[in-house]
Amino acid sequence: MSRTDAEKHIQRNPHPDFKKVESSRENWDDSLKWNLKQTIKPDWKYGDGANDGGASLKLPHISIDPYEEGRPAVANYKLLISGIIPRPIGFISTRSTDGSSTNLAPFSYFQVINHDPPLFTVGYAGGFDNAKDSLRNLTESGECVINIISEHFIEAANSTSINAPYGESEWSLSGLTPEKCKTVKASRVKEAIFSVEGKLDFTKEYESKATPGKKTGVLAVIEGTHFWVREDAVNAEKNLIDPAILRPMSRLGGITYGRTTEGVEIPRPDWEETVVKNEEAKKLVKPKVDGQ
Repeated sequence: MSRTDAEKHIQRNPHPDFKKVESSRENWDDSLKWNLKQTIKPDWKYGDGANDGGASLKLPHISIDPYEEGRPAVANYKLLISGIIPRPIGFISTRSTDGSSTNLAPFSYFQVINHDPPLFTVGYAGGFDNAKDSLRNLTESGECVINIISEHFIEAANSTSINAPYGESEWSLSGLTPEKCKTVKASRVKEAIFSVEGKLDFTKEYESKATPGKKTGVLAVIEGTHFWVREDAVNAEKNLIDPAILRPMSRLGGITYGRTTEGVEIPRPDWEETVVKNEEAKKLVKPKVDGQ
């Protein structure tokens, strides 16, 4: 199945006339500012469990076998991308070895997994036999740039998810600005507040368990080699990016994106300070909890 046919098979867009549906919605609210709220239950203490008073325990669950008879793989895909949310988006720029082809595309199978060295994962759908342009360029050149998508260029970033033929540049369709890097030949997105230059560490191809022999995914691990942060978004120590400036967009299910406008702060607990010195918490300590 070609990538064009695969996208039609997924049926990602739930609206027959998207623009009509979109026009019925409220306008984008520029007045929303980053702010920190209290947690739902600021007086939570050890042993309290969920903050909903046990309401979630009264609702039943449905058991799903990912390989049950008659269940297509696309059902698992749609379930996972609607349940594992929000997901950070790796907006990845690549360049072929000879420089004749460039690619810019968003990936929501993306995460940072280590800081020394800086390591990132990107998950590509399909195998090497039907490699996306980004994966093809990455494996051939061994280089890329990971950009983080912010509110001010979400439409442009989304436009690059188009299933363009190999060799056709998504840069021109997006209208975004390529900027030179220091350690890789691929360009970073100048509009991006945070970008990471990277070198490919390794890839691993995965095979379908539902259809043995079919290659369904490739994991790429990328080592960060240089960082770029917009001046107004980073602190003097160059170790903290302000979420109020970054305004990152996240991926939800289907064709939905999420905004990051609110947060809560919850200190990480210390065993000595919050358990050993807390008589009530000490009473709860067990080597094993009932039901485990």
